Amino acid sequence: MFHKIKAVSALPNLQLSVQFSEGITKIYDIKPLITKWPSFKALEETPEIFFTAKVDVGGYGIVWNDDLDLSCDELFANGKQINTPFDGLIAFTEATELWELNESTLRKAIIYGKLINGVDACKFGKQWVVSVDAMKREYGEPKLGA
Repeated sequence: MFHKIKAVSALPNLQLSVQFSEGITKIYDIKPLITKWPSFKALEETPEIFFTAKVDVGGYGIVWNDDLDLSCDELFANGKQINTPFDGLIAFTEATELWELNESTLRKAIIYGKLINGVDACKFGKQWVVSVDAMKREYGEPKLGA
């Protein structure tokens, strides 16, 4: 399955906090790459570069510069999952992409009680979020990448 990256934060000790669109956060340790791939040594030698990590266009990986990047598959497969208060919550836009639905379908699901406001989904400002468990309960497993 394709694991789209939503956000990345560079942490001390050459680690990355990576948030995936399906509501999972993982910590990825760069240090093993430094011994395996010489180009990654620049991240250790120049911490300013390491702390510029950003999500690649489309969420397919993270990049530092033209020479250094990591794929979403590598980060997901070899990152260590951690628990956060936001686990299992995803934005409607990500849910519609993963389940190949229209956002209006989810809004109607709330209106008709299929998804319960305040239990399965909640609006923060202009952004709706929904639990992955509620999406699986109502729509099955995600379609994207399956």
